[in-house]
Amino acid sequence: MGNPRLRNSSLSIVVLAAGLGTRMKSARAKVLHPLAGRPMIRHVLDTLEQLSPERIVVVVGEEMAGVREMVAPHPTVVQRERLGTAHAVMAAGEALSGLTGDVLIAYADTPLINAETFARVLAARHAPPQPAVVVLGFRPADPGAYGRLVTNSDGGLEAIVEAKDATPEQLAIGLCNSGMMAVDAARLPGLLARVGNDNAKREYYLTDLVHLARADGLACAVVEGEVEELIGVNSRADLAAAERIVQDRLRAKAMADGATLVDPDTVFFSWDTRLGRDVTVAPFVTFAPGVCVGDDVEIRSFCHLEGASVAAGAQIGPYARLRPGAAIGEGAHIGNFVEVKNTTVETGAKVNHLTYVGDARVGAKANVGAGTITCNYDGFSKSLTDIGAGAFIGSNTALVAPVRIGDGAIVGAGSVIASDVAADAMALTRAAQAEKPGWAKAFRDRKSAAKALAAKEKGERAKVKGETN
Repeated sequence: MGNPRLRNSSLSIVVLAAGLGTRMKSARAKVLHPLAGRPMIRHVLDTLEQLSPERIVVVVGEEMAGVREMVAPHPTVVQRERLGTAHAVMAAGEALSGLTGDVLIAYADTPLINAETFARVLAARHAPPQPAVVVLGFRPADPGAYGRLVTNSDGGLEAIVEAKDATPEQLAIGLCNSGMMAVDAARLPGLLARVGNDNAKREYYLTDLVHLARADGLACAVVEGEVEELIGVNSRADLAAAERIVQDRLRAKAMADGATLVDPDTVFFSWDTRLGRDVTVAPFVTFAPGVCVGDDVEIRSFCHLEGASVAAGAQIGPYARLRPGAAIGEGAHIGNFVEVKNTTVETGAKVNHLTYVGDARVGAKANVGAGTITCNYDGFSKSLTDIGAGAFIGSNTALVAPVRIGDGAIVGAGSVIASDVAADAMALTRAAQAEKPGWAKAFRDRKSAAKALAAKEKGERAKVKGETN
């Protein structure tokens, strides 16, 4: 959450995360579904932590152990019955008692709001006339079932009217309620205590805070946010829409920071992907979490990188897969249909074709031939293959770990190497070649004669059958 000395002691935040997400049709809690490779609730918390609050309290359901684990070390409170948004905030009552300053109420299923937008809401709380409640609003193209924000001639917020209760004039209002709000912490307990449930669902709604505050003669206000920030995720389709927005943001940032994306719409990033300057990314590349790429790297089409680092000047792909623990050195080449896992490929080394390298070290300027496999797993444990600097591994070689290939050594193509090879030595295990002169021609002649005989017999049988008919 940052340096405690920099915390805003007048700000507390409640994050509502108890929703069941039934429309997701998932055994996983809605707020744990990922965006750009991390759960959406982590997007929300990481944004809110930028505000340096004194505390963040997350409201969860009883069955949400996974959510409690994900939000740690932030404390959680349990909403045992789901009786509306105000009821969820009431569940955090003990954690909010005796506060001064502001309480910001956010939703774990609305993960795209920027810290700057939250900051504008908080700033409005302290601007004249110091409203008791500030609501974050937006103007969707189709207001539909959103609650409408009714404002007065001075722009102050007078009421939140649900669409089903709105008059035709109110339905024509384009400014809608997002649900997010900041409330005067000293007044929040008293306002919550008066929220009733006299409605069709018998639930307690936060929107009533505006009505109650205005009834007390207190000012309320609205701050407008961008529509795309305020997308709520309630279904798989919503999740896909949010993913598109996040990916567009990440692509724009990568290009602004000096990377070339040949076809940006086909490149997919994770939230923590880091690209250096003058990196070129070809179409159809996916960055899973934990990838760091240095300057002047070329990543060709159809590559998948996860938990990997790539140093300056390296070339990756096409059709390469870098798995967790892959560390590709400066100027190294990882080519087509090569998979690298938990392996250091040192400066200038080349693994160019159709190869699996796992639990290994490939020394500087070593060259690993096509079809090579490091046999790192014996069914019980994994072992290291160490390929020395400048070594050459011939095509179609199996290196049975644990094994060490010395610096400058050569392994002949088609070998199975199960013992260490000394530096500058040559090792091979293929059988001695035998040659039988004329055998191939005799083989072809036999096969051709047999094929011709079979065709003749088939023709004779067909002739006999025709005469009989």
